[in-house]
Formats: sequence, C-alpha cells, structure tokens
Amino acid sequence: MREKYQIPVMTDIHEPAQAAAAAEAVDLLQIPAFLCRQTDLIVAAAKTGLPLNLKKAQFLAAEDMKNVLKKAEDAGNRQLFLCERGSCFGYHNLVVDMTGMVEMKKMGYPVVFDATHSVQKPGGNGNCTGGNREYVRYLSRAAAAVGADGFFMEVHPDPDHALSDGPNMVRLDNLEGLLLELREICRLVRTF
Repeated sequence: MREKYQIPVMTDIHEPAQAAAAAEAVDLLQIPAFLCRQTDLIVAAAKTGLPLNLKKAQFLAAEDMKNVLKKAEDAGNRQLFLCERGSCFGYHNLVVDMTGMVEMKKMGYPVVFDATHSVQKPGGNGNCTGGNREYVRYLSRAAAAVGADGFFMEVHPDPDHALSDGPNMVRLDNLEGLLLELREICRLVRTF
C-alpha cells in the first residue's frame, strides 16, 4: 500500500512481541481498545518510535486515557493519538459521549474519531457483531463539530459481504462525499 499509493499504513498489534516486526512494515501502530490498559504492549509499541493510535476501551472513561498516555510517554514516545470509539451502554449498544472527546483533547494530543466502530452493536447479530452504518455520517459530523483531529473508518466496496464488521462499514462509493462533508465542517469549526 505504501509503495503503490504513497499513503501511510497502520496496523493493530496484539502482543508485545509483534511491535518490532510490525514497525518495520508500517508507519503507525494502533493499540486496540480492549488492550489499551496492557502496559507491556503499550511500552513495546512506544519503544518502536512510531506514532501510536491509542484506542479508548469501551469500558473506560475519557479521563482514564491519561494513564494510557503516561505509559507511552514514560517509554519515550510523544507521537500519540487518542481514539474515541464509543462506550458500552447496556447490551449490544455503544454510545459516543462527545464531551469525552473534548476531555481527551485537553490532554494535549490529537483525537481521532473511530466512526465505524462507534456504530457497532457488539454481539448484536446473535453469533457476531452487528452495527448500523446509517449513523456513521451523523456521529462523524458531531465529532467534527467538537473538533476531531482525524477520522478512522472501515470502508468496503460491498460491506454486506465483508468478512468482518460489515454492518458498520462505510460503502466505498459513499466515502468521498462523507469526507468532503467532514472537511467542510472541520474548516468551519476552526474559524471560531
């Protein structure tokens, strides 16, 4: 992807031993939400020197991300992003508290909004995760309005036939319009 399209590439890592090898192949490492409290994983990722996208777990308050940041900072890395992806709210439901994004921005690092994981319905399809891609646009607009510094989205040409996370993915042919909309909202917000 980097060579063909000249775009930065990011990947999740799930174990400390994966950090160094992944760092040789990508431009940015991502710590998955469910693993964001794993000190050894964060330290290993931070020590690669690559920028880190630290996803807030669904069970953490925004303020708790200061502890995650401290682990990465103590390991010598200040190329950090915080990522909002919703919070658990009962069974099969996530909600996004936009005030949490504001609180994370106060920590001094860019905040990315994970638009597609925020509309997941964990376990919502009985034997797999469901979702509602219809709400990606609305939540992304709200995130742009509170000052999101970036957006994370899973995109697929035919989400209904994707191998994973299809119900919450953005259709590839809808992506450009959505990104143009978000760019305009972000521009407007920055004028205030």
